[in-house]
Amino acid sequence: MYRAWKQLEPFVHRTPLLSSTTTNNRVGKKVHFKMENQQKTGAFKFRGATYKLMQLSKKRLENGVITASAGNHAQGVAYAAARLGAHATIFMAEGTPLAKVNATKSYGAEVVLIGESFQEAYEASLERQKETGAAYIHPFDDEAIMAGQGTIAMEMLRQEDRLDTIIVPVGGGGLISGIATAVKHVNRSIRVIGVQAAGADAMYSSFHQNSVNHLNKVDTIAEGIAVKQPGSHTLPIIRQVVDDMVTVNDEEIASAIVYMLERNKTLLEGAGAASLAALFKYHDMIPSRHCGVVVSGGNLDIGRLPDIQKLAQRQNAFAS
Repeated sequence: MYRAWKQLEPFVHRTPLLSSTTTNNRVGKKVHFKMENQQKTGAFKFRGATYKLMQLSKKRLENGVITASAGNHAQGVAYAAARLGAHATIFMAEGTPLAKVNATKSYGAEVVLIGESFQEAYEASLERQKETGAAYIHPFDDEAIMAGQGTIAMEMLRQEDRLDTIIVPVGGGGLISGIATAVKHVNRSIRVIGVQAAGADAMYSSFHQNSVNHLNKVDTIAEGIAVKQPGSHTLPIIRQVVDDMVTVNDEEIASAIVYMLERNKTLLEGAGAASLAALFKYHDMIPSRHCGVVVSGGNLDIGRLPDIQKLAQRQNAFAS
């Protein structure tokens, strides 16, 4: 992990760790937002993608790279590939927000839209990889990807050494695997809590049961964590080093998006707001004095804001 941090340090933004008095008062603890929505490409995925590509030989890069993504990994791979002179082919689901598709194309990648979910795009990308021999850059189930994402925790603990809890959004598990591994190496008493969308809870159910659960479909506004099955490499790590896993519904995620936009003038995507939604929902059950909240990304399609606001209003009416 230290090697990843040293190699990435010249290339990534050291994103701020911010606090909010309003949020602190609301949950009764000091909250520290790790603003990865301010990372290059607008999300944490740039870290893992860049570190993974840096491990490839020049010959491998010349043959191109390929991946599937819900959007943020796509931008990370596309940007890193452009910097390293490699051609990138990205498979994405047909319903991927246009902002993420256009951003990926703007970095010079070839984008293929196919299927209704990440899983379908992933399977199609594997077929293309067999045909071309390009290096496959998995969005989460890869040790180098996890190590790159884990550099977030190394930054957080340097920015605030009093952190006793870190809340992390979870899709396939690459982000939380890296963060929890780094955290537990430094201080095993720091709690790491994962958050999944209730409509895409494969990792949550697999974590709490002695099984590996695959979903037939996913349904959530947090497309960045809408994954049908946990990673084969990430799940064992998560079971070993993550303390708990919880879920939040779309109304709760939407309410967190609107809250951050109104109170902190910060735009989050669904996945990026999931950890804050969990803090709002479970704060009475989280015994923390200094709680880190990973804001994983901010690549929200602005056209979705009216629907998100309606979901948030429904949540606020229910809460009241």
